[in-house]
Amino acid sequence: MAPTSGKKAPAKKAPKSEGGKAKGKGKKTKGTESYKLYIFKVLKQVHPDTGISSKSMAILNSFIVDQFEKIASAAAQLSRVNKKPTLTSREIQTAVRLVLPGELAKHAVSEGTKAVTKFTSA
Repeated sequence: MAPTSGKKAPAKKAPKSEGGKAKGKGKKTKGTESYKLYIFKVLKQVHPDTGISSKSMAILNSFIVDQFEKIASAAAQLSRVNKKPTLTSREIQTAVRLVLPGELAKHAVSEGTKAVTKFTSA
């Protein structure tokens, strides 16, 4: 691309259409999904006065995505082995026990059980 001069042309305003909606607009493209918002919320619950750099946030986001993929693939494999077409909370719980080590698995299972109980009672 050729370098441009320092001056930019003024931006043109789009004409307003009736009803406040522009004609001919298609669907908005979806952004990439991430856990950054949730990581930040948990950080503020644990340490309200602590911040996090964007590089650290990206690393944590990648870690969570990797763990999710490991648990999901282990649960899918369990479902296939047991010839069940549906992933239930039981497969997820077993996959968590297989993927996560020791005490972390116990805490994850208890938190998951608590979440499922809250969801089904509501």
